[in-house]
Amino acid sequence: MLRVGEQVRHALSETLQRGEIIDPLIENAVVSVSEVRMSPDLKIATAFVSPLGAGDAGAVVEALNRHAKFVRGRVSGALRQMKYMPEFRFRLDTSFDNFARINDLLKSPEVARDLGPDAQIDGQNQDNDKDEK
Repeated sequence: MLRVGEQVRHALSETLQRGEIIDPLIENAVVSVSEVRMSPDLKIATAFVSPLGAGDAGAVVEALNRHAKFVRGRVSGALRQMKYMPEFRFRLDTSFDNFARINDLLKSPEVARDLGPDAQIDGQNQDNDKDEK
């Protein structure tokens, strides 16, 4: 499933880069496909996308879902080896937002205070290692 998902992601990315979908929302945004998850029977492909440069990311995802059958037809040439051409479902990728939120939490003063002595000890150990060499 992972191998097929990666092949579908590449084919989908190429189709979106060529700009074959005629829709003002999609044409004005750069759509990044971060992951494609395949169903166990390989008949449904859920693509997690991040629209860059779009005001309303949800509207871009809705537009992609409206054009899913067109995308399926365009991608079919690159995925000829598959027994069934998967049905595409597009979802907004929120993993980058989650990473940013966790990063902000780790940089907060409360967490930095708790990590302060350990970070200094690790830094001293690294300095001692350098002196020994």
